[in-house]
Amino acid sequence: MNFSRNGLIMVGAILALVGIIALGIPRITTQETKEVARIGDLKIQATEDKSYFIPPIVSGGALLLGVVLIGAGVMTRRA
Repeated sequence: MNFSRNGLIMVGAILALVGIIALGIPRITTQETKEVARIGDLKIQATEDKSYFIPPIVSGGALLLGVVLIGAGVMTRRA
């Protein structure tokens, strides 16, 4: 049973950390390289940037859920 309490606190801490990072950096940009044309051994490639926006409500929800899970893990440890 001790593992589940520690696991609850660990998951809560990870969620809270992810929520804080997502609030601080709400936009994630990735790059994807695609092959545009191929003529014999010659390859022409293009790099495309894609941006993903994380809504503040999702970041705040992850942070709040993480804090609640940490609190639940601490409270069950006392009981």
